[in-house]
Amino acid sequence: MKKSAIIPIAFCFAFVMNAKAQHSGDSAPEIPPRVIFKQFIETSGLKEQEVKMVIVNFSPGEVSAPHRHPIPTFGYVLEGELESTFDGKVYHYKAGDAFYEKPDGLHSGTRNMSKDKPARLLAFFVGDKGKPFLVPEKK
Repeated sequence: MKKSAIIPIAFCFAFVMNAKAQHSGDSAPEIPPRVIFKQFIETSGLKEQEVKMVIVNFSPGEVSAPHRHPIPTFGYVLEGELESTFDGKVYHYKAGDAFYEKPDGLHSGTRNMSKDKPARLLAFFVGDKGKPFLVPEKK
């Protein structure tokens, strides 16, 4: 066997042995990924789609202004408790909760339920490239 072939084989063997050691019985059991939310999106195609992830911070007691999201919206509460009014229905979410909002529904407002602690929300948008993810509601 040529010397140039031995080096890559030795490297692969060392890598495999290292990977096996990381998964030996000495470590804590591996925790499988957990699906926290699943939603089917009825879209004719995902060509030219853009994904945006936004962290929204709410000061204690803060209420968002009325708005609409013209594209599908997914939310995950990172911290705190929120009350959201969407299409006339009131929803309550706490840290660890996930939700979906259909496009163009009226988001009358989202309120941080705490008077002394902030709240944070991760919003995930999927839509046509360049399309805005938030449109303020006209008064």
